[in-house]
Amino acid sequence: MPQFHIAVIVGSLRQDSFNKKLATALARLAPADFTFTQVQIGDLPLYNQDDDTHQAASVVRLKSEIKAAQGLLFVTPEYNRSMPGVLKNAIDNASRPYGDSAWSGKPAGVLGVSVGAIGTAMAQQHLRNVLAYLNVPTLGQPEAFIQAKDDLFNPDGGIGEGSRKFMQSWMDLYVAWVRKHAA
Repeated sequence: MPQFHIAVIVGSLRQDSFNKKLATALARLAPADFTFTQVQIGDLPLYNQDDDTHQAASVVRLKSEIKAAQGLLFVTPEYNRSMPGVLKNAIDNASRPYGDSAWSGKPAGVLGVSVGAIGTAMAQQHLRNVLAYLNVPTLGQPEAFIQAKDDLFNPDGGIGEGSRKFMQSWMDLYVAWVRKHAA
């Protein structure tokens, strides 16, 4: 049975991030032939085109991790009605220099959690626009705008009972998406 390695890009650096918790809990819902690794993005330099010919070691590492993955999972909060700067910076660094994007062709899923009632709808929409330009086939439905409520996670860090059915359905569709589009 082939193995599918998924690079998880969490758009939050906060130690106790809801989105890190969601990414970890979601991985538990995947089948055994899927593994999920959260890639580090907090150590990347701000993208500067002058550095394209001599990318920092952290950028080379990120691009290598993305290229080695069969799929991508973006789990992001929403900052000021858009994606966080740290996430956009990671996307920019790994897409350059022009013609050497690590993202191209990798099937992706996009979701996020926040305390607001609309979840991360605007951040996800902006992220989807960028991913479309970068040739990243992104699962369109179901959309997952998750509100952080007290019962979202159970005491052991998994998805809580009230959200488990929806999140399992989302994961099942994501897994099928990756299987269909992974090269």
